[in-house]
Amino acid sequence: MASNQDNTLAVPSSEGKYVTVFNDPVNFNAKHPLHNSWTLWFDNPGKKSNANNWEQSLKELITFDTVEDFWGVYNNIMKTCDLSISSNYHLFKQGIKPMWEDAANKHGGKWSIQLPRNKTMSEIDNIWLDTMLSCIGEAYEQEQEVCGVVVSVRKAFFRIALWTRSSDNQALAMSIGRVLKRSANIDGVLEFQPHSDSKSAGKPWTV
Repeated sequence: MASNQDNTLAVPSSEGKYVTVFNDPVNFNAKHPLHNSWTLWFDNPGKKSNANNWEQSLKELITFDTVEDFWGVYNNIMKTCDLSISSNYHLFKQGIKPMWEDAANKHGGKWSIQLPRNKTMSEIDNIWLDTMLSCIGEAYEQEQEVCGVVVSVRKAFFRIALWTRSSDNQALAMSIGRVLKRSANIDGVLEFQPHSDSKSAGKPWTV
C-alpha cells in the first residue's frame, strides 16, 4: 500500500498514477482515508418501544473509513425524509454503540434541535448531511469529544443530535455547539443537555 503526496492511501494505476474520485468518478484507484472509522446504525422500534425492544431493533448497517466509502453509503441508503415514523439513523465512531449506557457516552450529553415538518424535505436532508460531514471531516477542534450523531423521524418533527463524550465542561460544549450550528447551517436554537439529565427539568445550555 502506497501513500501519495496528499497523504492519501492508494494503489497506483497501471501507468503509475494515482486517480481519485475527483479526477475520475468511475475508474478511481485512490481513496481518501478518514481519521476515524464510522459505523452507521438504524432502528425503528415503533410506537410501543421500551428499553428491551429498542435494543433488539438496533441494527448495525456498515462501517467505513474513507471519504469515497462514506459517499458510497450515503448515496445508496434511504434519505432521512423518506424514512417511516419512529426511525432513527445513528452514525457513531466505530466501537461506540449509540446508547447512553456505552462507556464512551455515559458521562456525556448531546446538542440537539427539533426541525418541524414544515421545513422543506431537502433542507432536512441537507442539515443531516452537513452534520455528518462535520463529524467525519473533523470540523471540531476537540474531535475526540465527538461520539456520534443521530437523526430521528417523528410524526411532527425531525430531531438531529450530536453526542459528546463529556458534559461537565460548558466552555468545551459551547465550542462544539457553535461549530455544529455553523457547519450544518442550522437556523434555530441548539440545546445541550447531559444524558443523565435528559428526563429532568435541568435548564439546557443553548447556542
